[in-house]
Amino acid sequence: MSSESTTSSTSFSWRTFLTPGWVIGTLLIIAFSYFAFTVLAPWQLHKNTAIVQRNDQIEQAFHRDPVPAADVIDPASGGIEPGEEWTRVSLIGHYLPEQEVLLRLRSVDGHPAYQALTPFRSDDGLTLLINRGYVQATEGIPPITPAPSESVTLSGVVRVNEALPSSEPLNEGGRLQVYGINTGQVSDLIHLPLGRDYIQLTAGSPGELMAIPVPKLDRGSHLSYGLQWIAFGIMAPLGLGYFIYAEVRERRRVREEEAEMKASRTDEAEKQPADSPRPTADTAAEASASTSANVSSEAAPDAPPASPTSPDTSQDPTAQTFHQRYGDQHRNPWRRRAEKKARER
Repeated sequence: MSSESTTSSTSFSWRTFLTPGWVIGTLLIIAFSYFAFTVLAPWQLHKNTAIVQRNDQIEQAFHRDPVPAADVIDPASGGIEPGEEWTRVSLIGHYLPEQEVLLRLRSVDGHPAYQALTPFRSDDGLTLLINRGYVQATEGIPPITPAPSESVTLSGVVRVNEALPSSEPLNEGGRLQVYGINTGQVSDLIHLPLGRDYIQLTAGSPGELMAIPVPKLDRGSHLSYGLQWIAFGIMAPLGLGYFIYAEVRERRRVREEEAEMKASRTDEAEKQPADSPRPTADTAAEASASTSANVSSEAAPDAPPASPTSPDTSQDPTAQTFHQRYGDQHRNPWRRRAEKKARER
């Protein structure tokens, strides 16, 4: 067989992969890798970056003494720069307890709690929202100690305003309640202008209930999760390539085996002489009969030869019937009768 025919018989067609299963699987893998690189990995890596930045700010804040609130809070907007969050500040003024709002059922240390959000008017002219701490939730609204109304000096950390919550405020038990610390929403509820950001009291400040703990300075698993999504995005196409390679290799092996079998049959046909007799139906029947006769003669080597004087029973139908039924296993009485007639003659 020529090399050209062998090459053509073992060649592989990429149309094998143009099936619904392969096409859908390839599209899903491409979509997964794209989503892992552009959404999942950046999401986790950005969370890790934010936590690292927050931890650095907290460490720096608690290594410095508190500063006056006016040093970090813009008097026009009542807000701070994002990099100044967690800065410890102090301010002098008085609470406005009549305008207090409750933050409803936010988890603190794994337990649902109510947090008291009380406006505070400083001597500098700022009106800020103060998170006085929390009280663990019970059946209904727990008793909450009111804020003092006299002039006090507070110490706390500045916090960035939260996004507007999706749930609407409610009035239950005679208390206004919100689902997030959004100063704009609280300002609309109590009809009092507030600064953009708020202050969270630290332990020991006047009006403090139970101080909200500072977040733990650990990074969590966000970095490893981000790296895992990157690894998955790389491994998915590599896995697809391996399966394609395995499929190509297996189909090539099958084609090579088929080509070898075809070549072997062709070589055997070429080696057979052109003038050798072909077995026909008649010759096959003769060979079968000859084989049967040989087997019969070998099976009964001691059978006595036919006697030349044995009577001919081929004309007696009764004797023929007996012989066909019993063969030579029983003595044929009809044959003895024929022998007796022959002797009488």
